[in-house]
Amino acid sequence: MKNPQASEIRQLLRSGELTGIGGDISAPRSEGPSTAGLVAAFAAIYLIWGSTYLAIRYAVETIPPLLMMGIRHSSAGVLLFGWAWWRGARVPQLREWLHPTLIGALLFLGGHGSLAWAEQRVASGIAALLVATLPMWIALLACVAGVERHLSGRALAGVVLGFVGVAVLFGPDVLRQNGELNLLGSGGVLLGTFIWAAGTIYMRSVKMPESPAMSSAMQMMAGGVALAIAATVTGETSRFHVVEVSTRSWLALVYLGVFGSLVAFTAYSWLHMVAPPSRVATYAYVNPAVAVLLGSALASEPVGVVTVAAMVIILVGVALVNSGQSSGHGAERKLEPEAEEAVA
Repeated sequence: MKNPQASEIRQLLRSGELTGIGGDISAPRSEGPSTAGLVAAFAAIYLIWGSTYLAIRYAVETIPPLLMMGIRHSSAGVLLFGWAWWRGARVPQLREWLHPTLIGALLFLGGHGSLAWAEQRVASGIAALLVATLPMWIALLACVAGVERHLSGRALAGVVLGFVGVAVLFGPDVLRQNGELNLLGSGGVLLGTFIWAAGTIYMRSVKMPESPAMSSAMQMMAGGVALAIAATVTGETSRFHVVEVSTRSWLALVYLGVFGSLVAFTAYSWLHMVAPPSRVATYAYVNPAVAVLLGSALASEPVGVVTVAAMVIILVGVALVNSGQSSGHGAERKLEPEAEEAVA
């Protein structure tokens, strides 16, 4: 599930008040962005966010999943909070923490916590494909919550097609008892994706801090605390021993915090200012493919005909949902999948 601030960013884009992580981007540029800058930024959201699924799998090999995600988001949140404050963002008052805290718990404990737990049982590429259903959940919940009055025919077809893709992915293993796909873990990924979508819809209905960076930091910090509490309650902290953590897990955790939570978010925020939204949204189609390829190449995860067919069907469904919402309600209302951070 990639960065939870897409809706806030779009709102600030319309008001012309967005200040990005990489510098002041509040005013139109007289000169367009460099080709090298665009290539680097798109490479970040394509490759980094696509690779976070495999990084999570490596991290949870020797670090308990809830604790791992708690360390990741707490650390990234503190760094982002300090950066936003240094850039001039106002320190939020106590009453302003209510909504970011609730949203952070939904997104990071419910969404990322479920994903990390599930990746102990599910291949990283499969997890990425299941997370790709996020736009379908958002579209359905937006209608239920009244955020969207109705789904266009194209968007509805995309929702149906996306879930057909999930059925194709699950099908062979549902029909036999000892299939290769862990149904409990896969269900955990889908549950986390649903919770992330619910948090996204809730975020659109409440007033959040004006600074997108400060808002993200507050959510990460709150989510990190919620994850740490959950890790303590479930006994993860008592079972955790630093000396047993492998070098690969430590490196994966650092990668997730620095690159997945900070670098890619910087690139994503900047691209929203200099590139067409439809082009930026292509990360939603590229990330699952990158995750599947990396899982196969680096972790020997099996990629069969069923997996490829399910991926194609799900991504076509995502494209239909996005294009259907855009044509039905205007580009600014498009229900984009809200970040790899969204469930990775």
